[in-house]
Amino acid sequence: MPGSELSGRRARGAIYRSMEGVSLKSRAIGFAMGAGALAFILALVATSSGRIDAGNMARALIPALVCAAMCWASAERAIASTASAIDAAIARLSRAAQGDLESDIPEEIAENVPQLAVAMHSLFNQLNSNLESVQRLALFDPVTALPNRTHFRRSCERMLSDLGPGTNATLLFIDLDRFKAVNDTMGHAMGDMLLGMVANRLRAVADRVIADHPTVVPLIGRLAGDEFTMFFAGIRDSAEAARIGRGVLFALGETFDVLGTDIAIGASIGIAMRPLHGETLTDLMRAADAAMYHAKASGRGRAEHFTDALAAEIAERAQLECDLREAIEGDQFALVFQPQISLPGGRIVAAEALLRWRHPRDGMRLPGTFIQRAEETGLIVEIGEWVIATVADTIARWGRMGIEQRLAINVSARQLDHASFFRRLRAAMHDASAPAHLLELEITETLAMHCSAEVVEAIAALRADGATIAIDDFGTGYSNLARLRDLPVDRVKLDRSLIEHIVDNSDARTIAHAVIGLIHGLGCEAVAEGIESTDQADVLRVIGCDVIQGYAVAPPMDEAAFIAWSRGEGGHEEGMVVRALG
Repeated sequence: MPGSELSGRRARGAIYRSMEGVSLKSRAIGFAMGAGALAFILALVATSSGRIDAGNMARALIPALVCAAMCWASAERAIASTASAIDAAIARLSRAAQGDLESDIPEEIAENVPQLAVAMHSLFNQLNSNLESVQRLALFDPVTALPNRTHFRRSCERMLSDLGPGTNATLLFIDLDRFKAVNDTMGHAMGDMLLGMVANRLRAVADRVIADHPTVVPLIGRLAGDEFTMFFAGIRDSAEAARIGRGVLFALGETFDVLGTDIAIGASIGIAMRPLHGETLTDLMRAADAAMYHAKASGRGRAEHFTDALAAEIAERAQLECDLREAIEGDQFALVFQPQISLPGGRIVAAEALLRWRHPRDGMRLPGTFIQRAEETGLIVEIGEWVIATVADTIARWGRMGIEQRLAINVSARQLDHASFFRRLRAAMHDASAPAHLLELEITETLAMHCSAEVVEAIAALRADGATIAIDDFGTGYSNLARLRDLPVDRVKLDRSLIEHIVDNSDARTIAHAVIGLIHGLGCEAVAEGIESTDQADVLRVIGCDVIQGYAVAPPMDEAAFIAWSRGEGGHEEGMVVRALG
């Protein structure tokens, strides 16, 4: 910035600061005094004849005083009323700056400066309107006009505080069923209209509650997306809370007419009671939320109360998550290996690496007891990284021992979502100097049907390196055969439900035979898992199954036991199929 401009700004700023607090009346007085001073100087010059003495100054003072008095009188008459009105306007604007937009504008402003009074009135109205709009946006949901999360929580906490400890109240946590499908198929504009209708029906339910219980104070809010809450101060009976829940289910279960289109959604509701399930809003929200998820897990379209069993489940899930984090940090996981043998020869063709958790209190835990929670919390990603590194290291270590054995690992849904997982897997195999042809990836049928093109490309790249790709749990999902044909797949593992009854049920044998034929038609190898008897193995051999796996072959074993078993040094009684085939 140039120096002259900066100096000018500083000077103007100094002038503005010096004029703060100066009224128009004081300015008029200054004008009169200035005019008098000018008249004094001019008179003094005119009468001095080059010599200034007391007489000249006295003579010059007379016209100066007359001039100042006349100027003051003129200014006083012209601006006295206007100056007073403007001073009043300045004072009123100062109060407005402090937040007072409601007080009247002084009458003298309207009488003496009407344009200013009109401008101030319009300004205050516009500011009030803007503040109300800001408040609405800050406190209310624009789609439903219901209190938003922040406003609902503040209002509810204030109501709870007014109720006092131990006073009864009910909180309903409502989650719409199938609303996402409406947004996805009909667009967000249609979804917003539907949400507005939902809010109106919730208001109608609250009105009916008030009609039955005039002392009850309801509060409805939209937390986010398709989540709503209803709080009723004074509802003390769980049966009455359940009746309200049924009313909400009925109201939201009726078809909605949105621009001529009938839409059916429904809702899942969790109910929490005060003080039974907590005194604070945080406690009640946590309880109602847990009950709502329980309602969804139980089939949707239900209203469920929070219970001691749910409380225990929440505590157990929280403890399980904590234990899993400690397990990752403390290296508590281990791999066991279950062999897969070919039919009819009984040769070991691969082994599935299965995860186990060496829990410090519970002993060895199977994946079924913790994998779901690991996937819910995202910890499955870290566990999967450990499995990748361990399998790559195991393959390389066995290679140095002269053991060339293919190992199969399962890929979770979280891992399959990202092509980067397969790139990290390739890097881990490369870093461990583990040949890719000794690695097999098992992907469940359901996941394989929905993986993205980028993931399929990454799988194909890994397969091109030599890895084997298998579809796991085949027969439990809904396969698209054209999709299955296009996937880079080498093996298909029949789910145990397909072969469980093949020994004593002819229909089961027919189905298993047909599925195996289909797998062979796709150019893949058929693998049956969960084999528990030699009879099952015999039937599978007859109908053309290529590979079997299960306790009838051998149970999952730790590394040392597996190596001994594969070399014929094991003594597992369960391995009857191998001895029969041998």
